Amino acid sequence: MLASLRNRFEISPHRYAQVTTVALIGLVLIVLTGAAVRLTESGLGCPNWPKCYGGPIPPLETHAVIEMSNRVITALLGIAVIAACVLAFFRRPYRRHLAWIGALLPLGVIAQAILGALVVKYDLRPELVMGHFILSMMLLDAGFALFWCSRYEPWDRRRSWDRKGVWAVRGLVPFGQLTILAGTIATGSGPHAGEFEGQFVQRFTFKGSDTLEWVVQRHAVLAAIYGLAAIGVWFYLRRPGGDRRALKPLTLVLILLAVQGVVGYIQWELKLPTEIVWVHVALATGNWLAMLWTIAAAGRLEPRSGAVPADERDRTPSDRAAATPAGTGAGAGAA
Repeated sequence: MLASLRNRFEISPHRYAQVTTVALIGLVLIVLTGAAVRLTESGLGCPNWPKCYGGPIPPLETHAVIEMSNRVITALLGIAVIAACVLAFFRRPYRRHLAWIGALLPLGVIAQAILGALVVKYDLRPELVMGHFILSMMLLDAGFALFWCSRYEPWDRRRSWDRKGVWAVRGLVPFGQLTILAGTIATGSGPHAGEFEGQFVQRFTFKGSDTLEWVVQRHAVLAAIYGLAAIGVWFYLRRPGGDRRALKPLTLVLILLAVQGVVGYIQWELKLPTEIVWVHVALATGNWLAMLWTIAAAGRLEPRSGAVPADERDRTPSDRAAATPAGTGAGAGAA
């Protein structure tokens, strides 16, 4: 039955790429609106889930409206990611890995909904809120992978011969992840734990009253290490003979890191005003997307067994296939 339906209904690569764009935008909005819920102290604006004060429509109260709006956006995102998942099976040409990546998105959104219910049930425990944000970033990883891969056939982009350069770019990932993790711990230790007046919400207090300052200092150190490592990779890619495809997005990573550093210093000096903290979170989200772009731009590596001569390096796999005598199978291997 599925095979018959797939034969009757098809979606073009261009149209499917548009669907993945909508899904990625929705995933970004979830991160930003989720941060807004916490920073506006609306985490328990609706004390039950999925309804708000027992009904589908929240009362006309700011915290309830903000919290319920985030839930509505999550539901709309669910539609977008289900479409990205299902339509991957009807894309022509069909590509199995797009279907696999697409399947991760609705599973992740379901996990987000379950985790969100637990966050409300257990009064915004910081560990659960951290997990909620980190899962959002993991969904961004899958969403960006689907967005990127849906735009290129496997043979469209040449592989990189610069093994050390590509691995240097990939080596930045754990630095970025640790920086984000420390940022979520800092938020869970600070004044923006998500509750409004009269509610009790736990915060991290493993260093007593000095917990926030201790975590922020570590977060700043990790961000500095991340920035210095990114600068080192930027210069390494510019070396003679290096593959420079990832320089543009890596430059954006560095710019966003610099702006984040300035914003982070300002927000600390001003005692963490809500609006500036939200900007900091938005910049962190943008920085991570830029890092994913950098990894994607660096590309996959040429197999070790198939070294590419210098005069072949700038030629795409399609060009090489066209230059290969019929019957050798070079083009099929790239697919």
